[in-house]
Amino acid sequence: MAFEGTRVLLVGGTSGLGLAVAQAVAERGATPIVASRTRASVDRALGLLPAGAEGGTVDLADPDSIEQLVERSETIDHLVYTAGEPLRLTMLADVTPEIAHDFWRTRYFGALAVLRAVTTAHALRPSGSIVLTGGNAGQRPGPGWSLGASICGAMEALTRELALELAPIRVNLVAPGVTRSPLWTSMSAEEQQAMYDGIAATLPVGRVGEPSEVALAYLYAMEQPMATGTSILVDGGAVLV
Repeated sequence: MAFEGTRVLLVGGTSGLGLAVAQAVAERGATPIVASRTRASVDRALGLLPAGAEGGTVDLADPDSIEQLVERSETIDHLVYTAGEPLRLTMLADVTPEIAHDFWRTRYFGALAVLRAVTTAHALRPSGSIVLTGGNAGQRPGPGWSLGASICGAMEALTRELALELAPIRVNLVAPGVTRSPLWTSMSAEEQQAMYDGIAATLPVGRVGEPSEVALAYLYAMEQPMATGTSILVDGGAVLV
């Protein structure tokens, strides 16, 4: 089996998509290593994962903290990066430098810092892979998505560049559409459900995705030995309508 006996570091792996990927690789025989900002989040995730799963805290703004995480994780076979703060749509008139910087801090600069630490420490096996996270907003943005669409485009470009720079390590990206996940906790439960229902009515598949379903795309990116520099769109057909 492709995952049997492997070690997978998941930064942002304690909830939402990251936790779903951690559960999926664990079910297939891998050791997930989940990392998040708080100990409580890590402990909660470990309680949902099989015995043998590992985890630790990391401050993505602190290079020393990232280096310590990489050192504790030892040699890994795959790196999955899903970290990101809850999303809040912001119209251009309301975008301040502080809001923009905060949006990019975890999703982009945090990812760069982790990638640099893992690769300079040679912690990732040459036969392994990196899977980053973007979204379909780069291809189908809407009002209020100026920051979201920008980061999605940047992450796709970064994926293609790193696939060349870090070869033979494979680098891919998963681009989900709107998915039921903690990314929307800045909205009330009623607002979230109204959004899900409204989007579902427009999608060819008739519903929004679940984290466990999107996780299958991350598994594919890790397992497929000929996939590198690719973006895997998992949005229920949203870019088509």
